[in-house]
Parts: sequence; C-alpha cells; structure tokens
Amino acid sequence: MSVSASESGPPKKEDGAEPGSRVRAPGVVVAVLAFCGIVVSLMQTIVVPLIPDLPRLVHTSAANASWIITATLLAAAVCNPVSGRLGDLYGKRRVMLASLLLMIIGSVVCALSEGLIPVVAGRVLQGCAIGVIPLGISIMRDELPPERLPSAMALMSATLGVGGAIGLPLAAFIAQHADWHALFWMAAAAGAVNLLLVALIVPESPLRAAGTFDVPGAIGLTVGLVCLLLAITKGGDWGWTSAPTLGLFAAAVAVLLAWGLMELRLRAPLVDLRTTARRPVLLTNLASVVVGFALFAMSLVLPTLLQSPPATGYGLGLSLVEAGLCLAPGGLVMMLLSPVSARVSRRWGPKVALMAGTLVIAAGYAATLGLMRSAWEVVIGGSVIAAGVGLAYAAMPALIMSSVPASETAAANGLNALMRSIGTSASSAVTSVVLAHMTLAAAGPYTLPSLRGLQVALLIACGVSLLGAAITYFIPGRPRPGRPGGDPVTGSLARSTG
Repeated sequence: MSVSASESGPPKKEDGAEPGSRVRAPGVVVAVLAFCGIVVSLMQTIVVPLIPDLPRLVHTSAANASWIITATLLAAAVCNPVSGRLGDLYGKRRVMLASLLLMIIGSVVCALSEGLIPVVAGRVLQGCAIGVIPLGISIMRDELPPERLPSAMALMSATLGVGGAIGLPLAAFIAQHADWHALFWMAAAAGAVNLLLVALIVPESPLRAAGTFDVPGAIGLTVGLVCLLLAITKGGDWGWTSAPTLGLFAAAVAVLLAWGLMELRLRAPLVDLRTTARRPVLLTNLASVVVGFALFAMSLVLPTLLQSPPATGYGLGLSLVEAGLCLAPGGLVMMLLSPVSARVSRRWGPKVALMAGTLVIAAGYAATLGLMRSAWEVVIGGSVIAAGVGLAYAAMPALIMSSVPASETAAANGLNALMRSIGTSASSAVTSVVLAHMTLAAAGPYTLPSLRGLQVALLIACGVSLLGAAITYFIPGRPRPGRPGGDPVTGSLARSTG
C-alpha cells in the first residue's frame, strides 16, 4: 500500500518557529501579499484591450494571435499545483520570489518583442506567476496569528477578481494613449516592486513538507492538462468533432488516468490524491470549477452587451474604456465583501459562506436578465454577481486548508486554483459557442451575438451557479468556532491526515 507525503513524516521546520510567531507587522505582510495578488491578476487581463488588433500588432493571423491568450491560460493552469508543491517542499516565499521574477522576465520579453513567437513565450512566463495567489494564502496560514487569518485569506482570494476588474479599464486607457508595449513595461515595473516588497517584508515559512519533488508527476500533469485545456479552448476554432479536438480529449483522459495511477503509488506525490479525494476537498474543488465558470461568463457577456452598437437593439455602444469602468465596481465589491465572508465563515462555517456566494451569483445573473437597458443597470447586475464571486472565492481556501495537513497547504491551494482555471476555460468554450451560434447581422460585415444569445448565456451561468450551491450542500458541515479541536483557519475541526 502506498504512503502519501503527509504520512511519510511530520512537516519539517527550518528554524523551529511556530506558525504565526515571527510576524511583527501582520497588516503590512497582508498588504504586500494582496498587492502581489492584484498585480498578478492584472497581468492576466492586460492584453484584453489588444485582442482586436493583435493580428496586426504581431504580424500574424487571428487564429495564431489567439495563442497569446491561450498560452498564458495553459501556463497558469500547470504552474498552480506545481508551484504549490515546490513551495511546500522548498519554501513558499522562495517560490513566490521565483514566480515574480518569471513574470518580470516575461513582461520584458513581451515589451521588447514585435513577433508572435517571442510574445507567446513572454506570456507563458507571465502565466507562471499566477501561483503567487495560492502561495500567498498558504504563507498567511503559516505566519499570521489565528485571529487575523480568516479576513487576510478572504482578501487574498478576492484579489483575483479585483486585479481583473481594475486591470481592464487601466489597460484600455494605456492602450488607447500609448504604444502597446507600454502595457508590458507597466507589468514589469509592478512586478519589480512586488519582488522587492516580498524580499524585504514577507518572512519565509518555517514549515516544510517531507519528501522530494515528483518530476515525472509534474511532466504527466503538464501533458494531461495541456491536452485537456487546449481541446477546451481551441475546440470552437477547430470544430468540436474535429480530429485534433477529439484526439486531445482522448489523450487528456489517457494521460491523466495514467498519471493518477502513478501518483497513488508514490510516497511523495506531486498531488496527494487520497487527500484530495476526501469529501470536503473534492466537493470544494468541484464547486471551484463552477465559480470559475460563473466568473468568466460575466467577463464575456457583460462587455459584449456594453460595447455592441445600438443597431443590435440591445447594445449600449460604449468604448472599451467606458465598458471597463462599468465593470470596475465589481472588483471593488469583491474587496469590500472579503471581510464579510470571513465573518460568515467564523460564525457559521465556510460552507455557509460558499453556498451564500453561489446563490448570490445565481441571483445576480437572474437579475441581469432584466437589467440590460442602460449602463447603470449593468453595473448593478455585474456588482451583484461580483459580490457572490467574492463571497465564494474567500470561502474556498478556508474549506481546503481546514481539510489538509499544514505541510500540504500550498499544493492543495494550487490544485484548487487549477480547478478554477478549468472552470474559466469551460466557461469560455461554452459561452463562446452560444454567442457564436445565436447571432444577428449588424454593423456591416460584422456578425454580433443576438439578444437571445446573451440571455441564454446568462441563463446557463445562472443554472451552473445553482449547481454549485447544490454541490456545496453536500460538503460535510463544520462545527462553529470555539468547539474543541477547532482549526485556526475557520474554527472548524481539522481532519485527520491518516
């Protein structure tokens, strides 16, 4: 019978310090980590304003230019669990610094490039930095006092949405008033500031996982995820029944099954599948796929509604900057609601916060069906959806970390972030198919989605959010804070790791 990494020995400590005992200014550490999360999330959205012009800017076709988006998605999905495991083994702060350095290098490569291949290479390096967010959450668990932890984790989780909401209008403004390379110089400068702040302020966690890094497991997971996500993201372009798409799906299934069997036989696997198969972790990860789907559906439908010309009968005819400003309040709502989610988790448990979040998302999508006539109505609908995403995102790390050993928190959070990436990829594929097949001819040669297409996309997102609430219902209940054996993250009982 195989033995997991968590069973091969207790977590190692570099200097014998107890978690939370060495941070003299926890508020400053939280601020630095949250700033890192915002910048990394912002980096993911900086090319959005360039999408219509990318073929011209990098001298290629539209299909080839789409790899500038796809490459970052694939790199982020792969690096989330890999950087998490590396952080558990060799130091979370150390891996965070390496991730930020890769983001800086990638940004500089893009800023100095004119052709497709170097820009794609730079975007791959930028995507490697997304692991900063789960690493930051794990550093918080290791370093912060228990009373500061729930609100800090909630804030860090919210940065994924905050950075995207702030980044869209900012990137659009820069793209309209400067050369497109300025976007990447901005990302490089922000990354350099992050790197310096983390090096000077964030302490290294004393906790270490036992074992060694699973190189074959990392290769297998990379191949399997690339096949899966490539089929999902490019299936609409290639055709869902085409040989490349079906072949990639088949390869993903075969590779991931073989990878899973291999991981179960290792003493120190990349991902402890026995831990992730426990009902709290498994169902939370499934709910994460749903929340990721809901978040990205909003990012596709609402900008289309805001920017489509009035000739469509529904479009509001806003510029990219104006549309971005309409979506920016959603990011602020996520940040403002992060402490609310922490309070709900402390009082009733993170399960309740996650379920409330999925229900609020569903209510927001339902409300948006009747709030499509003006920009301020779209702002209200988008803010309600963002509020639900903020509640849900803040609750998921608490559920994960109350169910895994302390030595595996970074890897577990990385896997949870991967699940969200799969959700956003599926959302992109499904929503794009709906909008591409329910169209009307308008504005000359251009084909735009019909109002019915937007409504169907909103209904699908609403239904998926309700599915998330149903999944969350079956997550085992947690004792309230103050009960014996409570976990410092949520006040809930910590699960046995044996």
